[in-house]
Amino acid sequence: MKKYILLILISLATFSCGTRELEGLSLNGSVEGISEGKVYLQKFENKMYRVIDSAKVINGQFSFSKNVQLPEIYGLTLDTTKGSLLLFLDKNPVVVKLDSSSYYRNSVVTGSALQDLFVAYKKERGVKIDEFIKANPKSLVSAYALYRDFSYRLSPDEIKANIQLLDSSLWKTPYVQVLEELTKTLETVSVGKQAPDFTAKDPGGNPVKLSDHLGKGYLLIDFWASWCGPCRRENPNVVKVYNEYKGKGFDVFAVSLDKSKEAWVAAIKKDNLTWTHVSDLLYWDSEPAKLYGVRAIPSNLLVDKDGVIVAKNIRGEELGKTLKDLLN
Repeated sequence: MKKYILLILISLATFSCGTRELEGLSLNGSVEGISEGKVYLQKFENKMYRVIDSAKVINGQFSFSKNVQLPEIYGLTLDTTKGSLLLFLDKNPVVVKLDSSSYYRNSVVTGSALQDLFVAYKKERGVKIDEFIKANPKSLVSAYALYRDFSYRLSPDEIKANIQLLDSSLWKTPYVQVLEELTKTLETVSVGKQAPDFTAKDPGGNPVKLSDHLGKGYLLIDFWASWCGPCRRENPNVVKVYNEYKGKGFDVFAVSLDKSKEAWVAAIKKDNLTWTHVSDLLYWDSEPAKLYGVRAIPSNLLVDKDGVIVAKNIRGEELGKTLKDLLN
């Protein structure tokens, strides 16, 4: 029954998503628990959401009325709250009930079939992106889902194959353009390719070059952060493998996506990570992360003494087994 309902919503949203044109946006909203303030309308441009308009919250009410590109994905955020509510807008008037608690998760959007599809998609478990796109090739939800939820799981060839399943009207959307750029980056760091060199600073502020750590055996380039729960849970395994093989031709070169130097250094100490560490403290704008097409962490690459990538994203027991096979 759940999948049947989702397919109905897909059909409705498909017919609502034609050519993206400038249309008069009609958006009226209310804010739970806030009578005065400011709400910002954002649009995804140049790989990030940027403010394109604002409205005053008066007696808990706000509204936007302007010419914008529709259908399109926008964001709403309050001046007093972090995070934002994603709006998948078609050409129909929309009513929004903003709940800023729990990062807008309890907010309600009515009037947009495209938003209904997005909500149904997020509730569905085990969605296969190729089947979703085939069922709804013209929807912005498909392009967004491929970009946001699947780009870090798929190979470059799989990403390109799914892009081809999308209607050509979506190929120029910023989400697909980012994906096409990402596939080019991922192809440069695939198994068998030379790991790109870079320089970043260690906790003491000293510049450290990746290539200076090659030539001695196998090197694990490990992308992580102090705020990343899965990274912290994987660290004990990396420590175990490091202690076992560090004198046998194995080392670790860790790249952090932290923003706070204090949190980064504290995590290194607490997790007993005694190998080389670097970071530019730019979070997801980390230059090494962008160079390697990192879209999720933990993420790693194992390179040989010549800097050639021999494996990617090996964790848990697989990391120890791979090193045992290579070093023996």
